[in-house]
Amino acid sequence: MDRTRFFVRVAAIYALIGAFMGSHMAGGGGLQLSAIHAHILVVGWLSLFAFGIYYKVFNIPKDSKLAKAHVWTSFFGVFGLTVGMWLYYTQPIDGLSAFNTVFFIVGGTILLVAFALFAIMTFLYGKFISEDA
Repeated sequence: MDRTRFFVRVAAIYALIGAFMGSHMAGGGGLQLSAIHAHILVVGWLSLFAFGIYYKVFNIPKDSKLAKAHVWTSFFGVFGLTVGMWLYYTQPIDGLSAFNTVFFIVGGTILLVAFALFAIMTFLYGKFISEDA
């Protein structure tokens, strides 16, 4: 799998969703979803795009299990956090408040693991992260 292409494409989808949400909120005059909009743009667009650029700029081994875990926890974490946040704040289906809360928490926790894996990678593969590389 091309990690850079994957991250940049998924980031582009989140950018489009976030921009559409922002446009919709501005046009409708309601800011009820502003926290969700902000998280879609920050963790969905900016973080995933930054991760994609990281893999492009630095020569992280293609067979790295840590990198593979980072890619998938990032993907599912962003999805879980943003969709869980939407479910939690909007409660679109009655009677699912416990599910919505758990979805939100699990998504956020997976994303936290992804950021921890990224931090570990920057130290483990530090020899590839250099101006001299």
